[in-house]
Amino acid sequence: MLLKRFYDTKLAQASFLVGCQRTGEALVVDPNRDLAQYFDAAKAEGLRLTHVTETHIHADFLSGSRELAQRTGARLLLSGEGGPDWQYGFAKEAGATILKDGDLFRVGNIVVKAMHTPGHTPEHLSFMITDGAATDRPMGVFTGDFIFVGDVGRPDLLERAAGMAGTMEAGARDLFRSLRRFRQLPDYLQLWPAHGAGSACGKALGAVPQTTLGYERFANWGLATEREDDFVRIVLEGQPEPPAYFAMMKRMNRDGPRVLGGFPAPVRLPGAALAERLERGAVVVDVRGTAAFAKGHVPGTINVPLGSSFPTYAGSVLGYDAPVHLLADEERYPRVGEALRDLAMIGMDEVAGCFGGDAFDAWRGAGHGLETVPQTTAQALAPRLLQGEVVVIDVRGRSEWDAGHLAGAIHIPLGAVSGRAGGIPRDRPVVVQCETGSRSAIVASVLRLRGFRNVENLTGGIAAWRKAGLPVEDVPAENAATTV
Repeated sequence: MLLKRFYDTKLAQASFLVGCQRTGEALVVDPNRDLAQYFDAAKAEGLRLTHVTETHIHADFLSGSRELAQRTGARLLLSGEGGPDWQYGFAKEAGATILKDGDLFRVGNIVVKAMHTPGHTPEHLSFMITDGAATDRPMGVFTGDFIFVGDVGRPDLLERAAGMAGTMEAGARDLFRSLRRFRQLPDYLQLWPAHGAGSACGKALGAVPQTTLGYERFANWGLATEREDDFVRIVLEGQPEPPAYFAMMKRMNRDGPRVLGGFPAPVRLPGAALAERLERGAVVVDVRGTAAFAKGHVPGTINVPLGSSFPTYAGSVLGYDAPVHLLADEERYPRVGEALRDLAMIGMDEVAGCFGGDAFDAWRGAGHGLETVPQTTAQALAPRLLQGEVVVIDVRGRSEWDAGHLAGAIHIPLGAVSGRAGGIPRDRPVVVQCETGSRSAIVASVLRLRGFRNVENLTGGIAAWRKAGLPVEDVPAENAATTV
């Protein structure tokens, strides 16, 4: 048996290839849309991709299962558990085999057993792997978003991301029962989770790529908590806000991800076309760093820096209803292909074209000026805030806000800004603040696009505020006026 892990650091997402070296057959578990990595690995190991499956309907990336099965002729296996609301809508059309709790299938000498482990989602399956060529005892389990290293999957996404009211507590109780059942398995089982540190699919995921059930019994709070009510309370409190794009991912993965046929190549547009596209209302994303954007940018563009959090931030501030244009200087333009891939990984396939550094030259050559985003420091902001001269918008997550925030600040998480900008006061300058100044810089560009002309960014965020010895409130504000 061969086992290979693939890890996308920007999505904090793991997928796996399991191969039977005797027969040459291979299974891919939880593939994303970067299919070339699976083709290359299988070719290098002399394997054929014969089976494809996934643990559940994902919310944080667009699944590659459907396309991988279609392009290879592999057998597609999908969950049939969880009730009518979250069945795979494309399963019949794709000729998928439906799996229920206890079902077995073979990949050469490897035996795969489906275990229904609801809680994170109602249809969630875990897959127990037995290397039949060596023993009749299982080696490990692909736990998907059920059990992570040091944490468990969050049960609130159907309510908080997909809008299915009243499902959080029921999901938490299902998760507790799934964990209680899972604890009956042998300690030696290896656990291979689908996410690592940085994923929004849990609160505090470990960065170690795999673990064992025996270790998690005492190191994982979810497995160690004995009382159901205690578990429900703990698992639901302090969960990070799901990125705005999660709701779209759930629907797209349920109804059938588009078959992409490979990531698109960048199509460079002439710089002179930028003004005309903006005049028509095009969405133009400037992928330069926040400092470069603040120093000078084309009015009407949004800043989402091309970095490790690009997919999450882009999915939080961009919509799926209009094509996107990318804008970069010549230094960063060679990486626009990376940006196209990142957007495709979250289902943003409609990129109308890419502009390079000549777009800035053409803009200035036509007599247009660049705009700047004023920066303010903690020391300069403190007296203005005390006197009520500014409105401070804190765009961090709720748990970050609860741990300490500026007195009088308004809390609007990053992903909610576009929908709630209308409630932000316009009678004073607006200062946007996050933890270190990166998320707030993105929001500053969004607010300027929404017509806020007097917008500043707090350099260094609340971290700089604390470093300056300025006070924060660490008790969540109860007054509804503090939240828009």
